[in-house]
Amino acid sequence: MATALITGASKGIGKAAAETFAKAGWDLLLVARSKEKLQFLSEELKASGTQVFFECIDLSDPNQIQEGLKKLLSNGLDPSVLINNAGVAWTGDLVSMPLEKWNWVMQMNLTSIFQICSLMVPLMRKNRGLIINVSSHAARNSFPQWGAYCVSKAALESFSKCLAEEERKFGVRTCTLTLGAVNSDLWESEYVQSDFDRKAMLSVKEVALELLHLAMQPDSQIINDLTLMPSSGVL
Repeated sequence: MATALITGASKGIGKAAAETFAKAGWDLLLVARSKEKLQFLSEELKASGTQVFFECIDLSDPNQIQEGLKKLLSNGLDPSVLINNAGVAWTGDLVSMPLEKWNWVMQMNLTSIFQICSLMVPLMRKNRGLIINVSSHAARNSFPQWGAYCVSKAALESFSKCLAEEERKFGVRTCTLTLGAVNSDLWESEYVQSDFDRKAMLSVKEVALELLHLAMQPDSQIINDLTLMPSSGVL
């Protein structure tokens, strides 16, 4: 049975992905900050017969990641798919953005993924694993007030391409799921100010199904990038 490791799994896209993968018969390794939410989700998913283990890791703290993942992997499941989903945003002018918030966005949206891949990719070579990095159309566009987010996602897209080339010889594949606006908890953050029509956004369930679609590709092929946008376009 295949195993997926999903970050940001306690809510939004990550939670929907965990539910979708469990329904499809996958075992799960889940990462998020909230122990209570992970515990509740884990018990819910185990009822369907899937194996679920979780670990509370604050990905904004680079010192928690290696130890937390090692503890998670000690449960004996080897992930064949890694979904780097956790991410944050901050809205405001670039030149007035506090350095601590810039570093926070970069740590969450880029550096934590580098840290996770540094540990996980060598382990995934034995089963020709797949890394799916959840990106955004902000990686390819410029949106006022969203500068740090755009930069972090553009860097993530480049990181994904470079990792894919380096690991090709080991059979490890890397791809991106590039998303338009998704009706997720991101919009409820105290650091995000917007007046977008959330009803016109993609649903987290739609995104989860695309993640499963990417994960189900045979190891003889890969969808390098799948771009999913609301039919209404850029909001």
